[in-house]
Amino acid sequence: MATLFFGRRLSNREQGTRKLGWFEAVPAMGLDGLGSASYGPEAALTILMPLGAASLAWIGWVMAPIVVLLAILYLSYRQTIVAYPSNGGAYTVARENLGRNASLLAAASLMVDYILNVAVGISAGVGALSSSIPALQPWTLTLCLVVLALVTMANLRGTPEAGWLFALPTYVFVVSFLGLLVAGLWAIVVTGGHPHPVVAAPHLGDASGAIGVWLFMRAFASGCTAMTGVEAVSNGVSAFKEPVIGQARKTLAVICLVLGLLLGGIAIVAHFYAVGAMDQTKPDYQSVLSQLTAAIAGRGVVYYVAMASLLAVLSLSANTSFVDFPRMCRIVAQDGYLPRAFAVADRRLVFSVGIFVLTVAAGGLLILFGGITDRLIPLFAIGAFLTFSMSQIGMVVHWRRQGRGHAGRLTINALGAGTTVVAVLVILAAKFIDGAWITVLAIPTIIVALYLIHLYYDKLDASLQCSAPFTIEEADPPTILVAVEGRNRMTDQALQFAMTLSPDVIAIHLLRVSGPDTDDDGKRLKEQWQTDIVAPLETRGTKAPRLMLLPAPYREMHEPLLKFIARLDEETPGRSVAVMIPEAVKRRWWEYVLHTNRGARLHRMLLKHGNARVKVVIAPWRPDQV
Repeated sequence: MATLFFGRRLSNREQGTRKLGWFEAVPAMGLDGLGSASYGPEAALTILMPLGAASLAWIGWVMAPIVVLLAILYLSYRQTIVAYPSNGGAYTVARENLGRNASLLAAASLMVDYILNVAVGISAGVGALSSSIPALQPWTLTLCLVVLALVTMANLRGTPEAGWLFALPTYVFVVSFLGLLVAGLWAIVVTGGHPHPVVAAPHLGDASGAIGVWLFMRAFASGCTAMTGVEAVSNGVSAFKEPVIGQARKTLAVICLVLGLLLGGIAIVAHFYAVGAMDQTKPDYQSVLSQLTAAIAGRGVVYYVAMASLLAVLSLSANTSFVDFPRMCRIVAQDGYLPRAFAVADRRLVFSVGIFVLTVAAGGLLILFGGITDRLIPLFAIGAFLTFSMSQIGMVVHWRRQGRGHAGRLTINALGAGTTVVAVLVILAAKFIDGAWITVLAIPTIIVALYLIHLYYDKLDASLQCSAPFTIEEADPPTILVAVEGRNRMTDQALQFAMTLSPDVIAIHLLRVSGPDTDDDGKRLKEQWQTDIVAPLETRGTKAPRLMLLPAPYREMHEPLLKFIARLDEETPGRSVAVMIPEAVKRRWWEYVLHTNRGARLHRMLLKHGNARVKVVIAPWRPDQV
């Protein structure tokens, strides 16, 4: 079943080593950034909705500083690529230049950003789908969860050969919407600023409020979500072919240039074509890009090709998080701040624990907010810009440590640090009440969890330290207790093995039957034991295992067994006790349903409640060996 859904197992030598050129890397690393062009301007226009038609006059002023900030980030991350050609993610940069506390802040911010990127990308993609096919609007959440499940399964398969799956819709999206924007701009020029839409956008209505600093700040904060994903290239520099720095810089340049053109073009064309944001919860909802496409090209083949590419890009943009989140979690786990399972590759050489956590967290957000993009946007930009800030501040420290000769690079990263810190403060102030407080609480909570995990591993490692020479403190073989339900082949095999380890073997049978049948049950087992076990062994001159019947009135097996072990400790102080549990091997899922699995429960409870001298041994029985 696992092979059918996730593919065959891969050996370590099959670890992918294929390197990327810039043309392949743009779709592989740019889906997140490019796809955000669809919901960034729309998020800003949503905040400006109270202005009615007047919102069109302000969208350009909102997007202009965002495009400038994008240019600053581009220049800043060019320097990061030079300084960290083997991956310069915010966590790595902060850890090496700012210390542990800053690196954990970067890690927590990245985790939140990656999770929200999945939720927002998928919800925006489904929003694009319901804009094209309005009948699907009531199924928004269901469609979001279906897309999430498909992306998760694709990543659990770990199929690097499916690069075309990302490249085709990415370049169709870029060509389609850049072409549409050029056509729209041309129509604006030739008509003197009064283009004639093929399909007119819905009327924006009258203003119910006036523009102010606070409204402008909120619109800017929402529009900043268009820059999420810019860091993806610096996170994955090691994936590029030679020359690594040149390929990475070309990829970053293409992503930032296309994103900047899309943001600026959408703002201008939306203004002249009178396209504004609509309420996604309403049945007649149309996304901004859907309205723009219909206004420029109508609802024909071009419209459906463009919207299909948008749906694919937004849905697949979640893949950026599915690649980077498990990889980052692996690094954090190797540093001891996440469970070590995050650093273990599974049968398909992917870090499935990270993928599972990302899926559950993003799915929870989609369910909590109904798959509506506008409700998720307020949570989004803080994590991304905190990540930008920590990375750029770390780079400033890095260049200062390098000494003279790097003044230009230091200045660029200092400019990036200053602008992103200001952006964080603006976003935090503007979006706190709208839902950003959730992110503000989530990030410190994650940091505390990371500290507690590291504290646990520190204590565990300290307890495992061994400085003294190896000695044998206990020369006597242990007393072995074999848990038996009755005499059968599984019990016989366990007893035979126990007798090779120690001459002192005791078979333990727990009397779980209540009432008068208890004595009969114990009596029958004693008689069978004497006839089938004791008599043959004594005939050969071999010491036979003793049989102990322990009442278990509350049907809990571990309690009477631990009490018996306590008595043994008093009688033979300093001697270990090994509990051997015969257990049938289950090869199929339904066999677990058909068995009581009491042996596994006893094993778990003995490990939890037993003292240091209690050892647990599993004696597996394979039914096919009969």
